Amino acid sequence: MEKQLQDNYVQISTNRPIWDHFFTVAPLIIVGTKEGDGYDMAPKHMATPLGPSNYFGFLCTPNHSTYHNVKETKEFSISFPIPDQVLLASLGASPRNPDLEKSVQIIGSLPTVKTTTIDALFIKDSYLYMECQLFKIIDGFDDHSFITGKIKTAFVHKDYLRVSEMDEQQQINEFPLLAYLPPGRFASIDQTYNFPFPKGFKK
Repeated sequence: MEKQLQDNYVQISTNRPIWDHFFTVAPLIIVGTKEGDGYDMAPKHMATPLGPSNYFGFLCTPNHSTYHNVKETKEFSISFPIPDQVLLASLGASPRNPDLEKSVQIIGSLPTVKTTTIDALFIKDSYLYMECQLFKIIDGFDDHSFITGKIKTAFVHKDYLRVSEMDEQQQINEFPLLAYLPPGRFASIDQTYNFPFPKGFKK
């Protein structure tokens, strides 16, 4: 017999975006692109692998230069910062002065390293790097678009590389992961648990 929702649930109006009424857990990445004679570094949290193959995507808007940079150059970089680097991600979201190039305003103050196969930058000391070739841009999510890429090259810091000889919880405890909790909080993840997959489960 189907049960109804209990009284301790509150219905949220969908006449406006619902996301500011509760917290969710998301990654926090920094997208690097070539912009004119310089570079752009933009934090994003609506980002995800696309299936089990080497594809990755993130939400953006044509109102941001990242969208137009990717559309023009057909490539972008992804940096996954560690918890100690959350301030760097915040700086990447700083309001721009239209009279100055972004590289002069923001990028020059960020610790960066050059990518290896595309013309973009990574945030130095992040734990995971990906260099992506544009796959497709899907417009039409109201004012936003989903940008997808094929991962051409990837690098992971040796401390974050999963190896069978090391206990996974010990590894995450020693080298925590950064999570963003929209609409405005973050967490350092250092305690995790084995997921209780059912017997016979396959990916």
